[in-house]
Amino acid sequence: MPTRLTEAVLKRIRSRAGEPSAEASGLPAGPVSLREAQFDDFANVDDMNRRLGQGADSLENWHRLWRDNPALQSGRASRIGWLLESRDVVVGFLGSIPLQCSFGGTNLAAAATCRLAVEPAYRSSTPLLVTSFFRQKDVDLFLNTTATPAAGKIVAALRAIPVPQSDYGKVLFWVLRPRKFISGVLRKTGIRPGLAALGGSAGALALASDTVIRRRTPRGDAGKYSVKVINLNELGAEFEYFWEEQEKIPALLFAKRSAEIMRWHFQPPGTKKIARVLACYASGRLCGYAVVRHEPPVEESVQRSVIADLMVGSDDPAIVDTLLAAAYQSAKAAGSDVLEVMGFPKKIRTIMLKWRPYSRDYPACPYFYKTRDRQLQEKLSTADAWYACPFDGDATLWP
Repeated sequence: MPTRLTEAVLKRIRSRAGEPSAEASGLPAGPVSLREAQFDDFANVDDMNRRLGQGADSLENWHRLWRDNPALQSGRASRIGWLLESRDVVVGFLGSIPLQCSFGGTNLAAAATCRLAVEPAYRSSTPLLVTSFFRQKDVDLFLNTTATPAAGKIVAALRAIPVPQSDYGKVLFWVLRPRKFISGVLRKTGIRPGLAALGGSAGALALASDTVIRRRTPRGDAGKYSVKVINLNELGAEFEYFWEEQEKIPALLFAKRSAEIMRWHFQPPGTKKIARVLACYASGRLCGYAVVRHEPPVEESVQRSVIADLMVGSDDPAIVDTLLAAAYQSAKAAGSDVLEVMGFPKKIRTIMLKWRPYSRDYPACPYFYKTRDRQLQEKLSTADAWYACPFDGDATLWP
């Protein structure tokens, strides 16, 4: 097996992750091998991922991630990820997406995990995949932004750290369509559709009244700021200049943005999700923007819109208010039942909390990081060093 991890280290990682040992998990007698994934492996990986509930993928998307990725333009190696195989059958996969970050104006080569999936009988070998990810020698910053509780324990055992934004795993949300929202939540808890519909009708009036009484509807400053909906293909020079200015902020980590990166990120092949860029202007100058991603309608389920990215060019809270109000209206126009916000620094979340959103917590922090350089790790140990949001990693990158 191509790894230097001893069995003792593997057992320690499995113990922290709550995974069974090889004996307890019923691993077959045959060995499990580890190797890098190739484009020819797509069909086998996709078949396994579908069986394990990861959802559909496409070869076109693999080309987007590992051939057309803007992070590869500097000649950086394209590395799809790693496979676990047993008897020539794929039993596990972890992808590694090349990304670019900026910290105080310094460019960092980053990589984000994606599509971690392992057949149940082989999950005690999951640390082999994760260890391979962290051993990439051409990566400065390693990210896992969509970690499950089990995956979080594995990466923590390999010295990855939760992002120091303490509320990153607390989702803020505004209910746009009370009846459909409550019915969808009740169905998710196992209540029969007929009873869920009745419960939705009964709860909708109370929820709608609470929204009005507690002033849960965001409002912006229409007199001072204006918002224009911009197509991703229309992003150009003013957006590039805006981001050049943001990257000058001392000692703050960003995932890099450019017009090219934004189009690559939010226009994956075959996607049914719609991304809208809301650009905020003052006296004709771009002073902030938000990207709202609308999920497609799903029968008898809650339809969501997510603020996937947001940045303002000054400390005026009215810019955030204006963008949040525009995102709220965009989500309503898209037919969504709820508008969600996850992540973003405390100063952004504090402004949003003024509009009294509801909230729910992830079971554990989904965002972990690790650096190759110890000094960089120390510099990133405080919340003030981060602008972590769903644009990072693979949280909003997938079709």
